[in-house]
Amino acid sequence: MSQVYNNSHSDTLFLGGEKISGDDIRNQNVLAAAAVANVVKSSLGPVGLDKMLVDDIGDFTVTNDGATILSLLDVQHPAGKILVELAQQQDREIGDGTTSVVIVAAELLRRANELVKNKIHPTTIITGFRLALREAIRFINEVLSISVDTLGKSTLVNIAKTSMSSKIIGSESEFFSNLVVDALLAVKTQNSKNEVKYPVKAVNILKAHGKSAKESVLVHGYALNCTVASQACPKRIGGGNVKIACLDINLQKARMAMGVQINIDDPEQLEQIRKREAGIILERVKKIIDSGAQVVLTTKGIDDLCLKEFVEAKIMAVRRCKKEDLRRIARATGATLISSMSNLEGDETFESSSLGTCQEVVQSKFSDDECILIKGTSKHSSSSIVLRGPNDYSLDEMERSIHDSLSVVKRTLESGNVVPGGGCVETALNIYLDNFATTVGSREQLAIAEFAQALTVIPKTLAVNAAKDSSELIAKLRAYHAASQMAKLDDHKRRNYKNYGLDLIKGKIVDEVSSGVLEPTISKVKSLKSALEACVAILRIDTMIAVDPEPPKEDPHGH
Repeated sequence: MSQVYNNSHSDTLFLGGEKISGDDIRNQNVLAAAAVANVVKSSLGPVGLDKMLVDDIGDFTVTNDGATILSLLDVQHPAGKILVELAQQQDREIGDGTTSVVIVAAELLRRANELVKNKIHPTTIITGFRLALREAIRFINEVLSISVDTLGKSTLVNIAKTSMSSKIIGSESEFFSNLVVDALLAVKTQNSKNEVKYPVKAVNILKAHGKSAKESVLVHGYALNCTVASQACPKRIGGGNVKIACLDINLQKARMAMGVQINIDDPEQLEQIRKREAGIILERVKKIIDSGAQVVLTTKGIDDLCLKEFVEAKIMAVRRCKKEDLRRIARATGATLISSMSNLEGDETFESSSLGTCQEVVQSKFSDDECILIKGTSKHSSSSIVLRGPNDYSLDEMERSIHDSLSVVKRTLESGNVVPGGGCVETALNIYLDNFATTVGSREQLAIAEFAQALTVIPKTLAVNAAKDSSELIAKLRAYHAASQMAKLDDHKRRNYKNYGLDLIKGKIVDEVSSGVLEPTISKVKSLKSALEACVAILRIDTMIAVDPEPPKEDPHGH
């Protein structure tokens, strides 16, 4: 009988499911988190390697962007899923640092699990971790953070370079970082609260095959990956005040709806119906032309009947544009995206107030593709980057890299602070929190010390990926930071050791600020916060009850 009670599932005999609790579930969770982190671990840093992900129909993606890798994995375990969501959230909010946030979260979990095995309660660990995080963020903001205003445009270029260093365009980072910074500075806007914003979405990225990556160009204006609907349309409309209509309407002959039946007794009535069908759409086109539009962009089709009208009125008509593109164009030119021409009374009208304006619209050619450039938009400025490259896979990866760099530069411009990269922040925090732990006289001390140790996983992984001796490099780096934090206030040389980090190409310790390896402060702070939250969420779990699936019902007829 005692046998039954010892069985770990015995207390759920009355439940239709399986209960796993205590150490078993903790170990499972830590294992799942470690498995997810190990997938992206080798892609961290400027010499990280790429992953090839093949889906069920054989399409593949080659990338080393942490969030992309994890979103393409089909992770089943709930704890693993938390880490995948963590990477996606970091990608949405900051745009970069997705790999490191997952690695830190998994390492925190692993160390927390060791503490639990040593009979320390999870709540104590969580309190300790939270305390350590608060101190870490204070230390970053007060000691390590540098204001951008003191550093100028070259800083922004360096930040973009640092973000690209681990990506496919790392070798051309000099060229692309300037491209990214110029593109983002061109879309500076102010919102209603007078805050200066740099919307990443206002930079449109187009991809065109052929030539080398270095022949990518920055276009001032919004580039649309479409061509004019008819070769007879004008290819260029300039003159300063060009009126643009953005439509979400089908400009094709109205057909009778399905299932509508009309009985006629005279064949001429059929002809009248046909004429009226054409008349309805021509009236719409006339209203658009009368409003003074010179360029008409629509997400749907334009048939020959309407095209003829547009050509005769010398209007540039473009069909089958992406709706997302038109929304951005409408915002940039001050137009309204019209999805129906009916007004409240039911009459069809087209107001000239819903037109947007820009300086010029021109169709230009990149390699074999032609695209339409909308230059000098009136409401918000816009810029586009046309990427060139050998094949789809490298173009996709370039687009992801450019997006990450744009996001990082945007965050820097909006927050205004940067920190040195190359494992510098993590090592400085490791030394600082180690010293801080000794001042805490309660059992949280152990958790804070483990938090400090967990942070070294970033410089360690960086060194390992670069095929360098991680133990030796980390020891050197810690010695520099310890010297910096122990130094007297007037000992400037030693004080400046706080900016030292790893140079992974040469395998040396260098001053990251003068080398130009910088990251936005907000990125580091956010990734530490998010990693801790994910770790706490998984650490609090002590029981998992998995419900058994319902057995399939038996068919009484034996089918």
